[in-house]
Amino acid sequence: MNLCVIGTGYVGLVTGACFAEFGIHVVCTDNDEAKIGGLKDGSIPIYEPGLEGLVQRNAEAGRLAFTTDTPAAIDSSLVVLIAVPTSSQSDGSTDLSAVEAVAREIGRHLDGYKVIVTKSTVPVGTAVKVRSWVQEEVEARGSIAHFSVASNPEFLREGAAIGDFMRPDRVVIGADDEEAKAILRDVYRPLYLNETPVVITDVATAELTKYAANAFLATKIAFINEIADLCERVGADVQAVARAMGLDRRIGGKFLHAGPGFGGSCFPKDTDSLAHFARSLGDDFQIVEAVIRANRGRRGRMVEKIVGALDGGVAGCRVALLGLSFKPETDDIRDAPSIDIARGLQERGAQVCAFDPAAMDAASSVLRDVEMCEDAYAACRDADALVLVTEWNQFRMLDLGRVKDLLKKPVIVDLRNIYDPEPMRRQGFVYVCVGR
Repeated sequence: MNLCVIGTGYVGLVTGACFAEFGIHVVCTDNDEAKIGGLKDGSIPIYEPGLEGLVQRNAEAGRLAFTTDTPAAIDSSLVVLIAVPTSSQSDGSTDLSAVEAVAREIGRHLDGYKVIVTKSTVPVGTAVKVRSWVQEEVEARGSIAHFSVASNPEFLREGAAIGDFMRPDRVVIGADDEEAKAILRDVYRPLYLNETPVVITDVATAELTKYAANAFLATKIAFINEIADLCERVGADVQAVARAMGLDRRIGGKFLHAGPGFGGSCFPKDTDSLAHFARSLGDDFQIVEAVIRANRGRRGRMVEKIVGALDGGVAGCRVALLGLSFKPETDDIRDAPSIDIARGLQERGAQVCAFDPAAMDAASSVLRDVEMCEDAYAACRDADALVLVTEWNQFRMLDLGRVKDLLKKPVIVDLRNIYDPEPMRRQGFVYVCVGR
């Protein structure tokens, strides 16, 4: 079977490489000539553990190819996956212009039966629009074409995407005809051997499932952050509360980690989109709206926590941030808490320096006047406070004696609760954490 993935961003590249690993012949296409040229030369445009080796292995085996010739890629494939960006607009709605452009290109070159699959995260009703856009282009050239439109939402976590694809919790396939369902079952047949649950449903349900899942996870994060605020007021320990909650199998312990709030390319965009979609139907999604408000205010609260650790003022202080990506094992800074925290400190007159194992180049493009340091210890040198923003593993076992010697003041603000408060304070640190 031949499969075409249109879009070589995070989702498209991981999806294409993983399907190739199944033994499917995959062509990934993009209109960015520089990106495709780099991929042909083995240059991976994103940081994702294991992806470079996966791409190289399957390209050398002839199962994975890259091209800018989208019409040829469409023509040679039975299944065409749309995996282009769907950014959030100012009102929270989803920008479908890239999806429309791809759908129309498919329609202009459709010759023979295809299953057209939306892999991008899109609102309910997008598959209907895709069908219409494809059909309009088919009719415009005076042709007739038989095709199916399906939804196959992705549930990939940055930093763990390959494992999530190869060993998923579930696969969701939304299609409204049996032919498309049979073909997509065959595409995912290798996972059936691992007894992966596969949910076969209609297109609208599949489209909504991704938003529902992400909104619920975002709700767990916002909830435990507000519990953390209560813990600080009453002297309780949010980590013990979260552990006790998580041991209840109805709740589970994942995403119950207090901190500076959620970021990245999915949760902020998807909660905004779901809330906008509900409003467009005349309903207020009150829970998700509250989650959005709580998360937006979270970064400012973390800035105030840092200011408080420095006796109420950061003007003229040097503040070191460890971690810029929105989560570990990625270079993604989209909607990362670190960006708002750095800017908030600068607005209060602080000099900000930072270190991140993967995201400094990306952060440099959006942060002004932030010194990027060669390692964690260089960031600590002569800083008035050290702030742990992203929980990279290499920050979990810092040489604390060395850190203390390098800092101008022994102040650590741990926004990820990496360390235990009492041992830190016994070592002479002014240690401030979240919800403990």
